Amino acid sequence: MSEPLVLVTQSGAVQTLALNRPAALNSFTAELHAQLLAALEAVAANAEVRCVVLTGMGRAFCAGQDLADPAVAPGAAPKDLGGVIEKLYGPLCLRIRSMPIPVVAAVNGVAAGAGANLALSCDLVLAARSASFIQAFTKIGLVPDTGGTWLLPRLVGRAQALGLALLGDKLPAADAERLGLIWRCVDDAALQDEAQALAQRLAAMPAKALVATRNAMDAAAQMDYGQALAQEAAVQRTLGASADYREGVEAFIGKRAPVFKDR
Repeated sequence: MSEPLVLVTQSGAVQTLALNRPAALNSFTAELHAQLLAALEAVAANAEVRCVVLTGMGRAFCAGQDLADPAVAPGAAPKDLGGVIEKLYGPLCLRIRSMPIPVVAAVNGVAAGAGANLALSCDLVLAARSASFIQAFTKIGLVPDTGGTWLLPRLVGRAQALGLALLGDKLPAADAERLGLIWRCVDDAALQDEAQALAQRLAAMPAKALVATRNAMDAAAQMDYGQALAQEAAVQRTLGASADYREGVEAFIGKRAPVFKDR
């Protein structure tokens, strides 16, 4: 039996998913898509998991689409790349953005094309100092996908987003942190430990509130100020009735560490 394309490990309430095509820089094939989506669905359904870490095996996080894959490789007849997006990338992106728990990306090497935007779709992105992000799409005559046209302007503004997307230059992790594209750049040797520590911290926090914060911020980008205030009231109404809110307040008053259980 061939080795899985996604390696799954667990430490406490944190599950780590590692892309496992190191010889191909963890580039996407249809089968890798299928295994990663299935792994994410399993995490979403597992009440024992409270945070997930996404990383890559070997020297890359993910080099994007494997251009040798028959689904995208140019041939006598044009390939329907839109169909590939709709069938594979769209469901994967939507699953990551709708996970019921926080998602941390630990970018251990190059993240190019779809691989870069896969990482940026996660809630918090840690990157090794030697890692880099490349919007490689224009180099092969395409536009950013995997959510790139939505993510980039919101993360770094229109000017920087266009510079990254049009030129397709390699962006070192330290510069990605400086621009606000990612959460933190850390030393290579510390990446996985830092990612696990961050994930364990998130796993101990109120999952519903963390996910609601992500969703509210994403939704507020399409709202005016008054609409955002109304959304905050609606979300607080829901969270204020939760067991985690009660636990958090009681722990604060009692000067003890809270134990959150909602998910």
